[in-house]
Amino acid sequence: MIGRISAVWARLELTLAAFLAVSITLLILLNVVTRSMGAALYWVDELAIYAMAWMTFLGASAALHHGQTVVVTALTDPLPPAMAKIAAKLVDVIVLAFALFMLWFCWRWYAPLELAKFGFDIEAFQGATFNFIYAEPTTTLGIPKFWIWMVMWIFALGATLHGIANLIGQGQKPQEKIA
Repeated sequence: MIGRISAVWARLELTLAAFLAVSITLLILLNVVTRSMGAALYWVDELAIYAMAWMTFLGASAALHHGQTVVVTALTDPLPPAMAKIAAKLVDVIVLAFALFMLWFCWRWYAPLELAKFGFDIEAFQGATFNFIYAEPTTTLGIPKFWIWMVMWIFALGATLHGIANLIGQGQKPQEKIA
């Protein structure tokens, strides 16, 4: 069950990442055209950067599901098969621990319970916690940055899901080993 949920989530992540890759290309093309006409749209750069960050985090999470992350095998290659399996499970535990840490970090960063405690009054929340996450706008787009940073939540949730699936043996394993 977890493996199927992980697979569906990874498919959604890759679909959105592909859409963002196309969007980045179109945004850069728009930027080139408008700058060559002497009428640059400065918000295009910022939007392309945020789209690239989202694409990267979504792709990284999906790579965990597909077992296509970068791996250094200098320590595990000489191990006997039984020890290599134990080492692989240890890596799965470390990845899951990292994902859980990211969830904890996002929870501390966004502080949703504290925000609710202040009746979603951002100024009162900021005054009491000195956490200005909800007030900082993007440079040219003018939207609150916490919307941009939501990709951290999405990455952490996806990585946790894929990490659990991999740990219990329901994740997708790499098709082949690249030498």
